[in-house]
Amino acid sequence: MEESNKNAEKFLELIRQSKRGKFKLYIGMSAGVGKTYRMLQETHALLKNGVNVKIGFIETHNRVETHALLEGLPSIPRRKIFYRGKELDEMDVQAVINAHPEIVIVDELAHTNVEGSKNEKRWQDVIEILNAGINVISAVNIQHIESLNDEIKDITGIEIKERVPDSVLRLADEVVNIDLTADELIARLKEGKIYEKSKVETALRNFFQSDKILQLRELALKEVASQVERKIETELPKNSGLRSERFLGCISSNHEIARKIIRKTARLASYYNSTWYVLYVQTPQEDTDKIPLAAQRHLINNFKLVTELGGEIINLKDESIANAIVKVAEEKSITTICIGKPHMSIWKIIMSTTVFNQLLNKLSASDIDIIILS
Repeated sequence: MEESNKNAEKFLELIRQSKRGKFKLYIGMSAGVGKTYRMLQETHALLKNGVNVKIGFIETHNRVETHALLEGLPSIPRRKIFYRGKELDEMDVQAVINAHPEIVIVDELAHTNVEGSKNEKRWQDVIEILNAGINVISAVNIQHIESLNDEIKDITGIEIKERVPDSVLRLADEVVNIDLTADELIARLKEGKIYEKSKVETALRNFFQSDKILQLRELALKEVASQVERKIETELPKNSGLRSERFLGCISSNHEIARKIIRKTARLASYYNSTWYVLYVQTPQEDTDKIPLAAQRHLINNFKLVTELGGEIINLKDESIANAIVKVAEEKSITTICIGKPHMSIWKIIMSTTVFNQLLNKLSASDIDIIILS
């Protein structure tokens, strides 16, 4: 009976997926590359071909060329929300679903909705619209992707607060990169096509520097390439000679290092379109009564991050971290283990145990790779 229920649930999920709308996502390296402009151009082309397409939400940032393209495009009225004495506009998700166009255009995927909205984030609005069977075209900048947060901070010196889980990108049926050279982007900025003239000099001194733009451009190109690779892997016949990758990230209660391991493991798994796990081993030294409350809160937040990025948490109690790693690697058929640099506490604990050689032997015998993440 239980097996029948599982089969029925699986079949229902297939039906739901078949009814879900298609998702096209434009990715750019920064503001001003032309994502919104391209979406509006596509909207005009779709209308000329008789497609029922409507604007759900577009943010032109008062860019003259982009704003001009809005003329003649049908849009769904925005929802007015009063917040802290101000009237603000948000996309009306229910109105979009009620109108049920064939395609809806939704800009600024990483946007945080005003308090009082149905969903906290716009990407959650998009998922709701897709689940209603409506096709969505949206856009996001590379710096808003969750697993790239640390790299973006290293490049720009800014921690991006509005982020989109990688799992949302994996929902995309088509991913398109909107690309410009660094010189072209800076030229657009100087011409006042991105920000108003008063903000240009500040932007040139901060975010819009050639070296930063080049690094962001590389990240955007790599992200789109990995999405295409994933599409090939999932839609073309698989080569049975290739092993199926399964990643295991190993973390401690050290918040900053754990977060980096989680994100990098997620990136690796995303590239290979593979299953991944994060293992936290609670040793006697890390009992809840022995680590600070702040560390416990960070640990809970890191577990939440794993879930948001599409991984699975494994939380074990064991006196030996090495033994726990070997056990989980066997049970989950892990092919690659990701661990922090030697200075982190988890590595010191493994090095100080006699099980370390057993761990290496086991990994070698089982053809399991170990990656030491910086």
